[in-house]
Amino acid sequence: MNFDFATAARIIFGAGKLREVGPIAPELGGRAFAVTGRSSERAKPLLAALKSHHVESVTFPVAGEPTTGIVQRGAQSAREQGCDWVIGFGGGSAIDVAKAVAALLTNGGDLLDYLELIGKGKPLAKPSAPFLAVPTTAGTGSEVTRNAVLGSPEHKVKISLRSPLMLPRVALVDPELTYDLPPDVTASTGLDALTQLIESFVSVRANPMTDTLCREGICRTARSLRRVYENGHDLAAREDMSLAALFSGLALANAGLGAVHGFAAPIGGMFPAPHGAVCATLLPHVMEINLRAARSRGSATLQRFDEVARILTGNGRATADEGVAWVRQTCRAMKIQPLSSYGVTPADFPVLVEKAAVASSMRGNPITLTPGELREILDREAATHH
Repeated sequence: MNFDFATAARIIFGAGKLREVGPIAPELGGRAFAVTGRSSERAKPLLAALKSHHVESVTFPVAGEPTTGIVQRGAQSAREQGCDWVIGFGGGSAIDVAKAVAALLTNGGDLLDYLELIGKGKPLAKPSAPFLAVPTTAGTGSEVTRNAVLGSPEHKVKISLRSPLMLPRVALVDPELTYDLPPDVTASTGLDALTQLIESFVSVRANPMTDTLCREGICRTARSLRRVYENGHDLAAREDMSLAALFSGLALANAGLGAVHGFAAPIGGMFPAPHGAVCATLLPHVMEINLRAARSRGSATLQRFDEVARILTGNGRATADEGVAWVRQTCRAMKIQPLSSYGVTPADFPVLVEKAAVASSMRGNPITLTPGELREILDREAATHH
């Protein structure tokens, strides 16, 4: 039983906690580079809090999924504007861009120097500039992870900038910021969190500390995801989902992921598909194929899948198949869009299988799946929606 657990230096959680940004800000620096979602409007209370504590700020809105180009522009802008620390305020996209910008501020050089697969993959030498992460969705858990997932449109891939030196100085999770999320975003981000919790729990690198976070996170998601999809102003359910997303980030950063995320990287690189939506539509099929493979190869992972089913269904005698059924019904109830709605066709499957097989997330999958099994996951996803 050996493990290593690293996370943000400080985690602040609770409704209304955004108010604490003001007093924290001066400790982090005098001029903040604030990366926000598409509209900087929502960040107004945050920026006002900084101002009231004599901290200046420059805003940098990010529309859509993060790319290497956006990060390079952000880092250049932050340097030119003399910013000494970074805030990520938004969904996973804004937080990942902010995290990468903070790393480049202190490490210099070009982003490609540090990227895996498409760049030189050099390790970061210096800790990132002070970084405060404030999520406004309940999904990626990016506020406590040590990597930024970035799309490279010219290479048609998603890759990670990753380093233990990239962990945020402060993660501030305020469920109030998620109260106005529309149902479709609530669904895709919530299922992304659930995917991360399940994949970390069955991962080959799972450990007792991540297991505890996963069990608690899966339990909260099971009781609150459908509730909050049907009523976005169910405040207890919103709080549960913010906590589940935080726990999913803590778990994946320390236990790794699996085949759902192995596929999400190439699909997100090749198609305009939001990450959470891809994870949501693939999750039941990956669970099903992993289960079948575990049974045919006599794997101890089966007990893990049985436990997931018991937590999801609330039935102490449930078996793994009932867990898969629960996930499938939930995806149906929340109208999760198929991959085909983003332009994915069976003609793309061979290259997706090839890229997924070598994706870094695939290394955590509990069973080594064959190319045929990986292909079957995509075939089943496509068949479900016909």
